[in-house]
Amino acid sequence: MAKVISTLFISADGIAEIDPDWHFPYFDDNMGRAVTEDYEAADVLLIARPTYDSFAGAWPDREAGGGEDAPFAKQLGDMRKVVVSRQPLEFTWRNSELVQGDLVDAVAALKADPGVKGVLIPGSISVVQQLLAAGLIDELRLLVHPVAARKGRKLFDEGDAPYHLRVTATEAYPTGVIRVIYAPAAAPGQAGYDDVKENVPAGS
Repeated sequence: MAKVISTLFISADGIAEIDPDWHFPYFDDNMGRAVTEDYEAADVLLIARPTYDSFAGAWPDREAGGGEDAPFAKQLGDMRKVVVSRQPLEFTWRNSELVQGDLVDAVAALKADPGVKGVLIPGSISVVQQLLAAGLIDELRLLVHPVAARKGRKLFDEGDAPYHLRVTATEAYPTGVIRVIYAPAAAPGQAGYDDVKENVPAGS
């Protein structure tokens, strides 16, 4: 079964709607390597309409321009791109298609498709939030920047039940960025203060 992976640049206070002013100063070769690993883990991109518009408005021209980022631009162009949009789209970027039917059902079908290696969701906060709620995200790959953005859309929306996660990998970069990979986890057992008070530091 294919993995569904969310990859996000995020601030220390949980803002996943990036601002170039706080994002790009921290982008180095370590972060570039992490992004490369994320894209190599999948053969399908699942993206919301705003992310698609941003990508399609930049990467085809970069591929045609033949600069240093042209190989990555070609990789993006060659990947299958499934776009989540409430309105019909006329696609100008190759290998792009509109998600068919309900998002949750469509992603469940992609996960079950033996021809799909992995589904990567870059950005696209609304899509990630819906799939988290449906239990369809297998990994959250976060590049946590050492900055409190203080404004912008957060990754985790408000809801009644917490999302329990386990850390599967961490990596700290010289810039202060921390890469954290989470996977869903079962809730820990019930505990109250009486259960943990023996671990409270003793007074001096």
